[in-house]
Amino acid sequence: MATAAKAQKQFIFSWEGTDKRGAKMKGETKSITLALAKAELRKKGINPTKVKKKSARRKSKKKITQSDIAIFSRQMATMMSSGVPLVQSFDIIGKGHENPAMQDLIMAIKTDVESGNPLAEALGRHSYYFDELYCNLVNAGEQAGILETLLDKIAIYKEKTENIKNKIKKAMFYPIAVIVISFIVTAILLIFVIPQFQEMFSGFGADLPAMTLFVVGLSIFFQEWWWAIFGGIGIAVYSFIEAKRRSRKFNHVLDKIIFKVPIFGEIIRKATIARFARTLSTMFAAGVPLVEAMTTVAGAAGNILYTNAILQMRDEISTGSPLNHSMHNTGLFPNMVVQMVAIGEESGSIDAMLAKVADFYEEEVDDAVDGLSSLLEPIIMAFLGVVIGGLVIAMYLPIFKMGQVV
Repeated sequence: MATAAKAQKQFIFSWEGTDKRGAKMKGETKSITLALAKAELRKKGINPTKVKKKSARRKSKKKITQSDIAIFSRQMATMMSSGVPLVQSFDIIGKGHENPAMQDLIMAIKTDVESGNPLAEALGRHSYYFDELYCNLVNAGEQAGILETLLDKIAIYKEKTENIKNKIKKAMFYPIAVIVISFIVTAILLIFVIPQFQEMFSGFGADLPAMTLFVVGLSIFFQEWWWAIFGGIGIAVYSFIEAKRRSRKFNHVLDKIIFKVPIFGEIIRKATIARFARTLSTMFAAGVPLVEAMTTVAGAAGNILYTNAILQMRDEISTGSPLNHSMHNTGLFPNMVVQMVAIGEESGSIDAMLAKVADFYEEEVDDAVDGLSSLLEPIIMAFLGVVIGGLVIAMYLPIFKMGQVV
């Protein structure tokens, strides 16, 4: 058994050669041995001039992100709409990808499809990268014979959702990064710089200003307890990440709190509504039944409050309640969204109406993030000025006081 497994192990070979017309070509191929790799190339009409086994160290240097999956979806949609066969599309995209880990993923899917498995099943074997929604849409496209159309809708969906995620990250990253940097700079000043002033002040023989005494006391505290402060922050961050990953109750409370945060809460709410509308619109366009679609949409909501609300909506819809009524009952959807869905139900164009809702809220998120960035810049500069400037002024107040006495 071990010998057979070893004999079947394939390696990646990079090659250079010429075709029947003498044109230079290069690429990669998988084979068991160097000799077999050359033989396989000759069978394809390629005269190999250089074939070399690639180093295993190159593999998986970069992890696969959802942005990679979004780009892959768009490439597949473009290939299929251009009439390129499915297997050949995988071959072209896989060999041209810069990320070795993504190359391996695409080639593994290609191998499954070549073996006769449906594309949805091949993708489902890599559920870490292709979620239930993705696989369901591909399956619907295969069943209806409109795979290229559904791949285009999937590509649009992935591009829109990734874009809105990046917008949210942009809104959150800037202030958090400034707070972290200002804390580190303040800690360095308190631990290393202010003690130098403290030694100088000890020889003044006069009372220090209250502000200076406060900063000196804070410096002494940091010098004695820096390990507890940084350790406590590290433990708090780790505990937060673990609780968010493991505890549903913690996530429920956190999602409630997030929505109450000024400015940020409203941005996240709009992003969640946009994701709900975009996902449900895509499922509708694929012909997935509403009740079945709601289960998948709930999993893609990204917020426990909306996940629970969508599952509640699913139960109401299954008993005959219209979609707009069930949305209204949750109390989480603005009246405009409910009214547009109601119009869509009456006209039989729910998917189009939901797409318009998604477009509207995505634009709202874009504008809100741009406005927030403009608003935060002066606030953050003022914050840094107060913190760092306050420390500097506290240290120089005794010197100014001595100067006035002289």
